[in-house]
Amino acid sequence: QVPLVESGGGLVQAGGSLRLSCAASGRTFSTFTKAWFRQPPGKEREFVARVSPNGETVRVADSVKGRFTVSRDNAKKTIYLQMNSLKPDDTAVYYCAAGSWSSVAKEYNYWGQGTQVTVSS
Repeated sequence: QVPLVESGGGLVQAGGSLRLSCAASGRTFSTFTKAWFRQPPGKEREFVARVSPNGETVRVADSVKGRFTVSRDNAKKTIYLQMNSLKPDDTAVYYCAAGSWSSVAKEYNYWGQGTQVTVSS
Protein backbone atom coordinates (compact mmCIF):
# COMPACT_ATOMS: atom_id res chain seq x y z
CA GLN A 1 0.00 0.00 0.00
CA VAL A 2 0.92 3.64 -0.36
CA PRO A 3 1.94 4.95 3.06
CA LEU A 4 -0.70 7.12 4.68
CA VAL A 5 -0.20 8.12 8.29
CA GLU A 6 -3.00 9.82 10.19
CA SER A 7 -2.76 11.79 13.39
CA GLY A 8 -4.65 14.37 15.39
CA GLY A 9 -7.54 12.37 16.74
CA GLY A 10 -8.62 12.58 20.33
CA LEU A 11 -11.34 13.50 22.75
CA VAL A 12 -13.09 16.83 22.45
CA GLN A 13 -16.25 18.35 23.86
CA ALA A 14 -19.20 19.17 21.65
CA GLY A 15 -18.68 22.49 19.94
CA GLY A 16 -14.95 22.11 19.98
CA SER A 17 -12.47 21.75 17.16
CA LEU A 18 -9.89 19.25 16.05
CA ARG A 19 -7.52 19.05 13.12
CA LEU A 20 -6.57 15.73 11.61
CA SER A 21 -3.45 15.26 9.54
CA CYS A 22 -2.59 12.68 6.93
CA ALA A 23 0.99 12.46 5.76
CA ALA A 24 1.24 10.84 2.35
CA SER A 25 4.00 9.76 0.03
CA GLY A 26 4.92 12.05 -2.82
CA ARG A 27 3.39 9.68 -5.30
CA THR A 28 0.15 9.50 -3.38
CA PHE A 29 0.00 13.22 -2.85
CA SER A 30 0.53 14.17 -6.47
CA THR A 31 -1.21 11.30 -8.26
CA PHE A 32 -4.36 10.39 -6.39
CA THR A 33 -7.44 11.93 -4.96
CA LYS A 34 -6.99 12.24 -1.21
CA ALA A 35 -10.03 11.77 0.95
CA TRP A 36 -11.31 11.49 4.47
CA PHE A 37 -13.80 8.85 5.51
CA ARG A 38 -15.16 7.99 8.91
CA GLN A 39 -16.70 4.95 10.50
CA PRO A 40 -18.88 5.37 13.58
CA PRO A 41 -19.21 2.38 15.89
CA GLY A 42 -21.45 -0.25 14.33
CA LYS A 43 -21.89 1.67 11.09
CA GLU A 44 -20.45 1.56 7.60
CA ARG A 45 -17.63 3.75 6.50
CA GLU A 46 -18.88 7.04 5.10
CA PHE A 47 -17.41 9.78 2.99
CA VAL A 48 -16.40 13.01 4.68
CA ALA A 49 -14.33 15.08 2.26
CA ARG A 50 -11.85 14.84 -0.57
CA VAL A 51 -9.40 16.89 -2.58
CA SER A 52 -8.35 16.31 -6.19
CA PRO A 53 -4.77 15.32 -7.06
CA ASN A 54 -3.89 18.84 -8.19
CA GLY A 55 -5.68 20.42 -5.26
CA GLU A 56 -7.99 22.49 -7.43
CA THR A 57 -11.20 20.78 -6.42
CA VAL A 58 -12.56 19.89 -3.02
CA ARG A 59 -15.76 18.20 -1.98
CA VAL A 60 -17.30 18.00 1.44
CA ALA A 61 -20.14 15.76 2.51
CA ASP A 62 -23.41 17.50 3.22
CA SER A 63 -23.39 16.14 6.74
CA VAL A 64 -20.28 18.14 7.62
CA LYS A 65 -20.49 21.02 5.16
CA GLY A 66 -19.90 24.33 6.86
CA ARG A 67 -18.11 22.67 9.75
CA PHE A 68 -15.30 20.62 8.20
CA THR A 69 -12.67 21.86 5.78
CA VAL A 70 -10.10 19.97 3.74
CA SER A 71 -6.74 21.53 2.99
CA ARG A 72 -3.27 20.48 1.99
CA ASP A 73 0.35 21.42 2.47
CA ASN A 74 2.38 20.64 -0.61
CA ALA A 75 5.72 21.04 1.11
CA LYS A 76 4.80 18.58 3.84
CA LYS A 77 2.83 16.31 1.50
CA THR A 78 0.06 16.37 4.02
CA ILE A 79 -3.68 16.82 3.90
CA TYR A 80 -5.75 18.09 6.77
CA LEU A 81 -9.27 17.87 8.00
CA GLN A 82 -10.20 20.87 10.09
CA MET A 83 -13.20 19.90 12.17
CA ASN A 84 -15.15 22.67 13.84
CA SER A 85 -18.39 22.75 15.79
CA LEU A 86 -18.02 19.09 16.54
CA LYS A 87 -21.06 17.08 17.52
CA PRO A 88 -21.35 13.73 19.31
CA ASP A 89 -22.52 12.26 15.99
CA ASP A 90 -19.08 13.03 14.61
CA THR A 91 -17.61 10.38 16.88
CA ALA A 92 -15.93 7.83 14.66
CA VAL A 93 -12.67 6.42 13.48
CA TYR A 94 -11.46 8.75 10.77
CA TYR A 95 -9.48 7.37 7.86
CA CYS A 96 -7.34 8.99 5.26
CA ALA A 97 -7.54 7.39 1.83
CA ALA A 98 -6.10 7.75 -1.65
CA GLY A 99 -7.72 6.66 -4.88
CA SER A 100 -10.28 7.78 -7.40
CA TRP A 101 -12.50 10.85 -7.35
CA SER A 102 -15.44 9.37 -5.53
CA SER A 103 -17.46 9.43 -2.36
CA VAL A 104 -17.53 5.62 -2.29
CA ALA A 105 -15.01 3.86 -0.10
CA LYS A 106 -14.49 0.96 -2.49
CA GLU A 107 -13.04 3.35 -5.09
CA TYR A 108 -10.08 4.10 -2.85
CA ASN A 109 -7.09 1.83 -3.07
CA TYR A 110 -5.01 3.02 -0.15
CA TRP A 111 -5.92 3.63 3.44
CA GLY A 112 -4.36 4.86 6.59
CA GLN A 113 -4.71 3.08 9.90
CA GLY A 114 -7.37 5.43 11.20
CA THR A 115 -7.50 7.83 14.10
CA GLN A 116 -10.19 7.93 16.75
CA VAL A 117 -12.26 11.06 17.22
CA THR A 118 -14.57 11.11 20.21
CA VAL A 119 -16.92 14.02 20.83
CA SER A 120 -18.53 14.21 24.24
CA SER A 121 -21.73 16.04 25.01
